Amino acid sequence: MELYFRDNFFNSGLTDILDASEGHAGSLDLKSAFGASLDVYGPGGELAYSGGFGFFSSKWTVSDASGQEVGLLRERMAFFSKKYTYEAFGRGEYDILSPAFSREYEVVDGEGRQVARFDQVNGWFSSGAFRLENRSEELDSYELVAVIMGMHAIQKRDNARRNQINGI
Repeated sequence: MELYFRDNFFNSGLTDILDASEGHAGSLDLKSAFGASLDVYGPGGELAYSGGFGFFSSKWTVSDASGQEVGLLRERMAFFSKKYTYEAFGRGEYDILSPAFSREYEVVDGEGRQVARFDQVNGWFSSGAFRLENRSEELDSYELVAVIMGMHAIQKRDNARRNQINGI
């Protein structure tokens, strides 16, 4: 399944999720400009997944429509690359990998097989926009939308901290 979705410039509000033919495939509800949490809705408007940071945590939690936690995303230390691990509870761990200055990411399972890939397709001054290609039988595409937006939130949080330290 191929999906397109994006962040809003002010990190709040409703945005569309589109399929490969630019048809409506769901929506993202970015909850607040002051905190990072979101809901992912399917094509019929039903809640599919939610994501957000835990209280005083740098880890991103993904929950299903019933509020049951289904996974946890964390940033991993890596030199000359970007690396995240998504622990899909009961379904294994998946690494999200990208070379240092690339905007292309791959999602690999515990055996090193690529199960999904996504690209950051936005321009330099626009908010985050992504194209997801999911081939996984274990990970739902809408779950991956929540994971990718969590990764994006971690990156924005890290950049804000760096800018604060550097006095920007």
